[in-house]
Amino acid sequence: MKFNQYYLECLSHASYLIGDETSGRAVVVDPQRDVSEYVADAAAAGMTIELVIETHFHADFLSGHLELAKATGAKIVYSSVATAEFEVTGVADGELYPLGDGDDAVVLEFRHTPGHTPESLSIVIWERAGDRTSGNAPYGVLTGDTLFIGDVGRPDLLASIGFTREELADQLYDSLHDKLMTLPDATKVFPAHGAGSACGKNLSTELVSTIGAQKATNYALRAPDKPTFMSLVTEGQPPAPGYFVYDAILNRKDRELLDETEMPTSMTYDDVVTALDRGAILIDGRDPEEFAHGHLRQAINVGLAGRYAEFAGSIVPSDTDIVLITEPGQELEGKNRLARIGFDRVIGALTAPYEVMLQHQGDVQIASRLTAATLADRLREITDLQVVDVRNPGELEAGTLHGATSIPVGQLPSRLTELDPTRPTVVYCAGGYRSSVAASLLRQRGFVDVSDLIGGYGAWVETVQTA
Repeated sequence: MKFNQYYLECLSHASYLIGDETSGRAVVVDPQRDVSEYVADAAAAGMTIELVIETHFHADFLSGHLELAKATGAKIVYSSVATAEFEVTGVADGELYPLGDGDDAVVLEFRHTPGHTPESLSIVIWERAGDRTSGNAPYGVLTGDTLFIGDVGRPDLLASIGFTREELADQLYDSLHDKLMTLPDATKVFPAHGAGSACGKNLSTELVSTIGAQKATNYALRAPDKPTFMSLVTEGQPPAPGYFVYDAILNRKDRELLDETEMPTSMTYDDVVTALDRGAILIDGRDPEEFAHGHLRQAINVGLAGRYAEFAGSIVPSDTDIVLITEPGQELEGKNRLARIGFDRVIGALTAPYEVMLQHQGDVQIASRLTAATLADRLREITDLQVVDVRNPGELEAGTLHGATSIPVGQLPSRLTELDPTRPTVVYCAGGYRSSVAASLLRQRGFVDVSDLIGGYGAWVETVQTA
């Protein structure tokens, strides 16, 4: 058996290639949208990708099933209860799919595991067909978003399009106990997401576990009964980024394919000004420190070194044109990473941004970033200082600045009326990345005096609280 796990840190997304080396037949599960790596790896191993399997309609990224099917001729597979605008092959609960012949063939076993979504399925991997009848444990199970390491899939993401979180939580409990926890303890667990994903609240940084380990340590699996389980998994979830519903719907649609080699259009300064006048958003993907040293007015800072697509998708509407600024040579990366969440309206990238800023210094701003010590001084000196905490609710348990207004960064565009744009404002997060996103958004929306905290709440605790 050939088994590859691919992990995309910026979206906390895991995908998989599984193949039978004797037959040369392979499948890919939950692919990211830019699919060249799967194609190259299969070709290097002498394998043909014949199925693209989706564990469910994803909400946190736009999957590459259409791109991979086009590139390889593979069939697209979903649970038999799923419906889509494109041609799919539905698999029944308990259906087997051998990748070769005889007792040594790799076999996939599909199990319907609704709960995170109604059409969720998990895939049990038998390294040898004979293991199914000999009593040996399967190699592993791809659990999609049904079971994570340390958590389970949240059941509330479809509440806005026809399903209540209680209905899905009820199904999720049954799927976990009747379909996954019945597997041998030695069975390896390979989820679709890891720590940082908004698809759960307690995801581990580990990328593989076992059924036995999860039974022993996973808070949700240790719930003594279904009512307790339902209460645990429906409360305290992080805010879902604004693009989640958009992606959950778009993943069902027949849509335009991504050309991951196509560079974004080069734009002059005048081109960018015209685009902004027509309603486009300017996304500056440079590091927050570089951005602070000088950036074009109206630019929102979402650094490519962080969770770029997630936070861009949290603050930029999906139906808005986007212009990119990046370090030279990173324009294609910026376009493709936004495409991973279906944000295809990148109309271009500014050519030679540093030269443009030198030539148009009247349109350049410097962003104020404060050390923790300086913020402490400001809090003593400025009585009407407006402090905004843009961390998620679960992070506030570690503490917060006295009097701070809590607005997670993804909710900021819809909650601006809770803030006064005329007051001096300081924004902070955990480490300084999200605060730069939020502070630049506030400036873009007309706030007159905005700073953010270098090093975030961690720097405040270390510098001020422990002083």
